[in-house]
Amino acid sequence: MSLPARPMASRSLSSRRTARRLAADAGLLVVAVAFLLPLAWVVLSAVDPHAGLRVKAPDGVTLEHFDAILTDEITFTPLLNSFLLCGGATALTVVCAAPAAYPLSRYRSRLNRPFLLTILFATSLPITAIMVPVYALFVRVNLIDTVQGTIFFFAASQLPFAIWLMKNFMDGVPKELEEAAWTDGASSLQSLARIVLPLMGPGVAVVTVFSFVMMWGNFFVPFMLLLSPDLMPASVSINDFFGNRGMVAYGQLAAFSIVYSTPVILLYVLISRRLGAGFALGGAVKG
Repeated sequence: MSLPARPMASRSLSSRRTARRLAADAGLLVVAVAFLLPLAWVVLSAVDPHAGLRVKAPDGVTLEHFDAILTDEITFTPLLNSFLLCGGATALTVVCAAPAAYPLSRYRSRLNRPFLLTILFATSLPITAIMVPVYALFVRVNLIDTVQGTIFFFAASQLPFAIWLMKNFMDGVPKELEEAAWTDGASSLQSLARIVLPLMGPGVAVVTVFSFVMMWGNFFVPFMLLLSPDLMPASVSINDFFGNRGMVAYGQLAAFSIVYSTPVILLYVLISRRLGAGFALGGAVKG
């Protein structure tokens, strides 16, 4: 007489699982809508001749907002400044992070863990908390309002997390491959450049993309360290679309946002194959 209870219990368990799955899907849908609404506003307002703050279907389709912003002063010069700042700082970050992460990954020491914890703590420091002493220091060493000074600070602020990421990816490269190179007479620097870095291509790609994106969207650092309008990157010049007394050129702001976001999207698309690759190195040491 107690046998029919099992199908009832299984159906009840299945219904609870279905309800939980539906609730999770509904929650994810709400989050997706929350992210999609700003993107929809940007795309629709960029072609709406009467763009406003509301998300709505455009009254018509126009490209006058793009025509208004595609000038040297508004778009091209700030974008060039952004490429110089973020590209130079990203290259400097990757070049410094690789040799800094190598001994942390390959050599065991009692100081490794405290040093890594210090690096992790440095990544949590807010930029706004250190900008006042940094500004005073840059004034004293004559690096204020210079591209190279801003590049150095960008790289220094991004370097702790880049070292942390690089070290974790470097741990996935088998040390046996380096030992074989050392047997053939290669130095540690040569094994890093010719074996470790080529094999951890996805890791280098992740560090590169992450560093570039974080610098590309940074407003506060160049706003504080650069004074000349002709040196301002696009992350700062976008503030020019907010006029006085609450007047905002919404259509031009949306069009500029699309142009401003395009380099980051293209970078991710071009490097996505490297990001999706895995570390299939087990067979290289087991065969």
